[in-house]
This record gives sequence, structure tokens and C-alpha cells, in this order.
Amino acid sequence: MQNILIIIHAGPYGSERCLSGLRLATALIGHEAAPQLRIFLMSDATVLALPNQIDGASNGLQGMVETLVGHGVDIRACRTCALARGLGELPLIPGVVIGTLAELAQATLDADKVVTF
Repeated sequence: MQNILIIIHAGPYGSERCLSGLRLATALIGHEAAPQLRIFLMSDATVLALPNQIDGASNGLQGMVETLVGHGVDIRACRTCALARGLGELPLIPGVVIGTLAELAQATLDADKVVTF
């Protein structure tokens, strides 16, 4: 089984890069040879971890995150990035956790492939 790490830097709104990362992750979990998948949110992408955002598209991004978590995808938001944006003490989408740079480093070493958005 392949081990794939997706790192998302782009914020959830204003560009389609975050959406593209989530779409790729969704396609990977639905693939016949589904890999072990991890997602690490950095920079402005950490905002994606907040629940109940209304984006005019019926909360589609949160639904995608919840689907990925439901399929066992490990989704972490960078602690330093989250703290810099005032997210450290806020509730996150269930299943999304705050992660550390050390965890990202280990996930990178463990990964067969790393994809960034």
C-alpha cells in the first residue's frame, strides 16, 4: 500500500488550490488501490479546520473534510500556523487535530509521495 502525504498551504477561499487538494484526496480514497493518506494543513489552509463556515456553496469544504476523516484520513493543522491565526483554542471539525512540525517531518519521511497545493 502506498503512503501519500498531501500538504495544503492555500487558504480555503480565494483560490481553488485547497479545493483541488481535497478533491485529489477524495479521488484517492475512492480508488481501487486506495493508499494510506495523510493531509497536513499549513499557512492559511489551517482555517479549513474550523467548522460551520458558510461559503455560499452549502458548506462543501467541511463536508469533504468530514468524508475524508470518515474514511480514516489523518488530517492535521500546523500548530504554529493555527496559533498565528488565532485558531489554537477554537473547536475544529471533528477528527481534525492540531499537529506539529515534528509530525509533518515524520509523515514526510514515511511517505512514498508528497503532493503540495
